[in-house]
Amino acid sequence: MPAEDRPRERLLRLGPQALSDTELLAIVLNTGVRGCSVIELADQILRNCEGEDPDSRLVRLLQLTEADIRLAIPGIGPAKLCQVIAALHLGQRAKAAPRPRVYELSNPKAVYEYLAPRVSQLEQEQFMVILLNAKNHVLDVESIVSKGTQTSTLVHPREIFKPAIRRSAHAIILAHNHPSGDPTPSREDREITRRLIEAGKLIGIEVLDHLVIGDGRYVSFRERKLADWS
Repeated sequence: MPAEDRPRERLLRLGPQALSDTELLAIVLNTGVRGCSVIELADQILRNCEGEDPDSRLVRLLQLTEADIRLAIPGIGPAKLCQVIAALHLGQRAKAAPRPRVYELSNPKAVYEYLAPRVSQLEQEQFMVILLNAKNHVLDVESIVSKGTQTSTLVHPREIFKPAIRRSAHAIILAHNHPSGDPTPSREDREITRRLIEAGKLIGIEVLDHLVIGDGRYVSFRERKLADWS
């Protein structure tokens, strides 16, 4: 079989949705048996599970025993059967698992409430970057991009945008804390915000806001119009 037509290569190139049940099962099996290629083996196993309703063959596959398969397909042993059953049960568990909570940060207050527990006990300024998808859902938080001194934090645009580029973020929100409790932005805060907004425009990753978090309070650069967002 040409390399580009093999199930594993097709999955990597096209995604699992483009593969048939036979091809997906062939990837799980990994190898065939004597006189039977892995594709042929996968097809035989699925045909053995069809019964009167072909649509139920994956469900019936979960119910097969080693004896069932060995009688129908000589040469297949418990190792391959275990591979198949384990893969199917993992899929079942993944489907039944609770979905992770989706955080939608659509306003400065929501951002503050999301970050406040993370920074409430910090004794030094720490810069954070929230990575967002196109729906403003949180992809990840780089909670410590760089640590500063007790009075200031130093950040560089490349450290800010590196994780955003890696995760293909649509936009980012910046935040850092003021351990003094006073969230009033400093001159340095204004300057780094300006630089990062400009860098985001060049890269194509929008900086939506910059929050300075104090003791039970925050200042949003966008809300206060402290930077040029045009």
